[in-house]
Amino acid sequence: MQMHWKGYHVSQLYMGFISLIGLALFGYHLVVHQSVTVSLTFVLLIVFLFICEYYPMPMPRGQTTLTFPIIYMIYVVFGIDIVILTYGLTVLAINFIHRRPLRILLFNPAQLIISFYLAHIIHRSILENIVVSQYSPLTIEILGFFLIISFFYLINNFIVDIVLWLRPEKYPLRFWIGKNQGEIISYVIAFVYGCLIHYLGSQNRGEVDSFSFFFFFSPLVGLSLLSSIIARLKVEKNRIKALFDFSSELNKSLTSQTWEGLIKKLIGDIMIHEDCVLFLRTQEGKWELTMLNGKLTSQVMENEVFFRMESLESLMVYDRKDSDMGPLTSYIRPQLRSVLYAPLLVENEVIGCFVVTKARTKSFTIEDTRAVATIANQLAGFFKKKQLLKEQEQRVILEERNRIAHDIHDGIAQSLAGAVMKLDTSIRKINTDPIEAKQLISDSNKQLRDSLKDVRDSIYALKPYPTEKLGFHTAIERKIQELKKDQTLTLKIELEIRGERGPISPMTEKVMFDVFQESVQNCIKHAKATNLHILVSYKKDHILLKMTDNGIGFSLYHAMIKAMNQPHYGIIQMNEAAEKIGAALQIESKPNEGTEIILIVPKLGLEGTNKND
Repeated sequence: MQMHWKGYHVSQLYMGFISLIGLALFGYHLVVHQSVTVSLTFVLLIVFLFICEYYPMPMPRGQTTLTFPIIYMIYVVFGIDIVILTYGLTVLAINFIHRRPLRILLFNPAQLIISFYLAHIIHRSILENIVVSQYSPLTIEILGFFLIISFFYLINNFIVDIVLWLRPEKYPLRFWIGKNQGEIISYVIAFVYGCLIHYLGSQNRGEVDSFSFFFFFSPLVGLSLLSSIIARLKVEKNRIKALFDFSSELNKSLTSQTWEGLIKKLIGDIMIHEDCVLFLRTQEGKWELTMLNGKLTSQVMENEVFFRMESLESLMVYDRKDSDMGPLTSYIRPQLRSVLYAPLLVENEVIGCFVVTKARTKSFTIEDTRAVATIANQLAGFFKKKQLLKEQEQRVILEERNRIAHDIHDGIAQSLAGAVMKLDTSIRKINTDPIEAKQLISDSNKQLRDSLKDVRDSIYALKPYPTEKLGFHTAIERKIQELKKDQTLTLKIELEIRGERGPISPMTEKVMFDVFQESVQNCIKHAKATNLHILVSYKKDHILLKMTDNGIGFSLYHAMIKAMNQPHYGIIQMNEAAEKIGAALQIESKPNEGTEIILIVPKLGLEGTNKND
């Protein structure tokens, strides 16, 4: 933390040093410059310079412009003094219009005029040592332009890179590469334009007036405007894509426990930040620190912090130096200067708070705040869905326990009670009526065996489900492999999976496996089929499980009546289980025409992937 803090001060001192040199250079040329006649050409060049500087091309950790050919033309026509003054004042005015902090307001024009002045000195000293007579004038002019533009870009990028490396904010290699790619594009365009300036200037085309300057530089200004708009649209497109990926990937992780790492990765793709903190309220109303990507001075917090978070009604930004930093003021590291709080709201109820920090004051752009607001909305919906899904699973588990208890009470318990009564009666009649006593003992024995089978079924139902251990895909594949190993089984089973497999909620996996298993067992026991085709298809908005056999078929009406009178997992139970997960069960069968069972599970953003079958 101390190194981070020192880095912040070192970068401030460095920027101050550059600004001081730039001011001294500006002041010197202000004193020694010769007066210039304000012509239409001069005004036109200044206007073009202002437009190109005002509409730069954005890139990672900065921006680049196409102003160098205009600056070079001012340099050729009016000299180095006027370049230093006009360049510095123009950039200063634009930074002032954008209301940039004082250190940036002074640093930006300073680093540009220092870069150009040093490039001018190097360019002049190299040309003085070249034997001019050996080359044509055009070659010398293009060589001189190459020297001044190359050293300008190298020195300027070197100065900026030092600032970016010294700042406490992260400056990964991919940003440095992206920044330099933008600078190379700007360099190539400026170099081509500079070569055109000298080539056309070497032609005897008569007097060059203001209209010539206008028509020559208009394409450059238009290109600057167009490239700025395209680059900004591209940045916005990438941001929107990152937000879309955040939403889709988040929904895919709804049924898994790996959402924390996913959120950290996705927020890093969307914006640059220092700390990323997530607080959630439990169902009991208690606040918990759910995720921390970064550092806090302490993770043990007073209730006052959570009370202030709970009172947040909208997104709040604290980004002024030495001011209150919101609910986490006492827990944010002192080198961090901007904090953004985004409450997670569901039906006007705060269920959590998403907090992002940055190292510089006023560093949250409008795009950043919009992105964080979108992320907060996505997180609110995500955690609310997880809560509802958990409640649904708990409710289904409770219903299953109640069903088992009901089956034991009405089935096993009653059967055991009947068997006990018959045994008691047989004891009393064993001497007086041994034949009847023997019959009662035989009936009790059969009843006890049936009850033992029911007890085993109930115990099996309470064991961990195959899908809990293996997942749906592996469970059905393993079950099919077991059936294929059975030499007595003449049924040929084919499994077909279409689309891209995706995560499925545990309850959905259980229901799908139950339907699959019940259908396979019915096919083996009753259908007399020789072929069974099983299809699992992942489509855009639903998952399809379809099982088709070529068996003897059955009457659906009679099967429903039979299912109502039997307690085992039959058609009615399959249909009820499907309804619990919002799925639709379809059974199509006729005598001697085979059977087709279809289970359609809607995704609703919770199951599978977004790819079409």
